[in-house]
Amino acid sequence: MIILSLTIDFFRKQKFYTHLLENINNLDKAYLVLETIEKPNFYEGKLITHALYEINKSMAETVKILETQTDDFKEYIEMWIHEVKIPIASLILMTHNHKEKFNKKMLEQMHRIDTYVEQVLYYVRSENAEHDYLIKEIELKNIINNVALKNKDELLENNIEFQVKNVNFLVNTDAKWLEFILNQIINNSIKYKKENASSYIKIEGREEKDKIYLSILDNGIGILESDIKRVFEKTYTGTNGRIKTKSTGMGLYIAKNLCMKLGHTIEIESKEQEFTKVIIKFSKNEFYKVAK
Repeated sequence: MIILSLTIDFFRKQKFYTHLLENINNLDKAYLVLETIEKPNFYEGKLITHALYEINKSMAETVKILETQTDDFKEYIEMWIHEVKIPIASLILMTHNHKEKFNKKMLEQMHRIDTYVEQVLYYVRSENAEHDYLIKEIELKNIINNVALKNKDELLENNIEFQVKNVNFLVNTDAKWLEFILNQIINNSIKYKKENASSYIKIEGREEKDKIYLSILDNGIGILESDIKRVFEKTYTGTNGRIKTKSTGMGLYIAKNLCMKLGHTIEIESKEQEFTKVIIKFSKNEFYKVAK
């Protein structure tokens, strides 16, 4: 009888431990294992489940503290960026109004600072989208006009022809986010233009079935075939970013992230020393018409 009792007890414990280990190995988030097992009715099993409960509780409390600290830091960064953009805008205005005192290089550097600061802002926003997210129906041409105006100085300085065709479309998006995305693309076209050549950027829209396509084409130095699949990766600068100019490798990564959150898709086609084309696809699904 004792042997039978011990045998039954052994197999009951073995079943519990086997189930526990299997669930730990199969779960993507192993700390959720307590939700998948039955409460044991033997002493050692109760000790293990109690220990796991206390560990999970401690982890949850620590994660909550870290999340609060992260949210506070992101909030501070956004506030700081908004504050620092005021003197940057003032300096850019001063260089415009007093061109005899400031050379073009100073204005160029101020624009670079403004671009990098804006990258940080939208990187934070892309990681915390719910705080700054409003999709509504907007006129695509208005966004493109704003982008052209923002980049006017750099386009003129680099003798780049800016062509816009067939962009009288209504799209469902967040206006500020889309403007940032287009600015990143235009900045790249300017940055990677060919030297001593007639340069252009062509923006064109078209409608097809349930989508609106916006293409941004330039005749710059293009992208190596070996780099094209990785241009949206975080901090990936590629060959051009290392040779021609210093690059953070963040612009297209943030643009891709924002597009995903907005429900758009973004793709790149390129041929080295010939062209680069960026295509943004907007859905015409009625689901996106949430605000007007």
